[in-house]
Amino acid sequence: MVRFDQAGIDAPGYYRVCDGCVYALKPGIASRILSLYHRLTVATLKNTPNLKERIVSAAPVEDDSPFELKLRPQRLAEFIGQDKVKENLAVAIEAARSRGEAMDHVLLYGPPGLGKTTLANIIANELGVAFQQTSGPTLQIKGDLTAILTNLQAKQVLFIDEVHRLQPALEEILYSALEDYKLDIIIGQGPSARTHTMDVQPFTFVGATTRAGLLSAPLRSRFGIMLRLEFYTHKDLQIIVERSAEILGVAIDDEGAVEIASRSRGTPRIANRLLRRVRDYAQVRGGGKIDKRTAQAALQMLEVDRHGFDEVDRKLLLTIIEKYQGGPVGVNTLAAALAEEPDAIEEIYEPFLIQIGFLNRTPRGRVATMLAYEHFGITPNRRQTSLF
Repeated sequence: MVRFDQAGIDAPGYYRVCDGCVYALKPGIASRILSLYHRLTVATLKNTPNLKERIVSAAPVEDDSPFELKLRPQRLAEFIGQDKVKENLAVAIEAARSRGEAMDHVLLYGPPGLGKTTLANIIANELGVAFQQTSGPTLQIKGDLTAILTNLQAKQVLFIDEVHRLQPALEEILYSALEDYKLDIIIGQGPSARTHTMDVQPFTFVGATTRAGLLSAPLRSRFGIMLRLEFYTHKDLQIIVERSAEILGVAIDDEGAVEIASRSRGTPRIANRLLRRVRDYAQVRGGGKIDKRTAQAALQMLEVDRHGFDEVDRKLLLTIIEKYQGGPVGVNTLAAALAEEPDAIEEIYEPFLIQIGFLNRTPRGRVATMLAYEHFGITPNRRQTSLF
């Protein structure tokens, strides 16, 4: 991973500027770099080592797609968990239907794997309108977005995933379309250029992001409904696992479902991924049925422990405890010790550990909590105890 700051971007051979964006040329690093508040940060972690291989990663992987489509709920009544989000959407959907109008624009934000894309599909299904999906990184030129907007049907749902990664020039096109259902198109160049205004059909825009803080204020202000998705409870995940098992035709008892749910890091995408892997194990070594013993054996083979930690999580916590006396330790030092990238630690590995109370992020660095010591059966020394 490479960061470009105002001084470093002058390095020849490392970047190319095009359409207001900076593209890295050095092999092996992420290809797209975005500018934000006078600094440049990596926009994608797809080249981060081990990221795609982690079975407990909430990031989508190609193998998940066919199963996610099969398991995806189609109606709000089928969607499990996120009760406050569902209630808000149900009211907005019913109000839009009763008025015969396009529903207010919706921003869905929160960690990956919690159901933002699923809810966007459900909104279209409940409204009984067409659904079109694209993503921020896919839209590169103004013509692409203009073509999509001008071809929308009345009241249609347009869903843009990773909306925070839209280029600024494309955001500006969206502003008038979202507010007035109009497109301002500049024809010609220089002194002879003129603006032509086109009407677009009233539509519902649904944006999804894992990084709501990166949205520009003008774009954020155009969403009438902003909903945050939270991590799921073990009970909700158990119901999701049992529902998915029924769809896949897998025999599973309550204890087996609980075992999978408790190790799913509060994320349905991970729960369904673990279910598929445990199903394979049960078919080969468990007589085709998933019970508690079979689930435990399968998850032990996958090196996913009772908290949903994998090898990377355990290595991170043990490095802080054993090499740095529990911390505090800076993220760059920790990244070097783990042979990982600082961005990967901050954006992929840390959030869950902080969420469940095993790691603290302080101004001086990362600190392992007492829960982390108890998890590994390690007794903290006097200095380490003073950190708590």
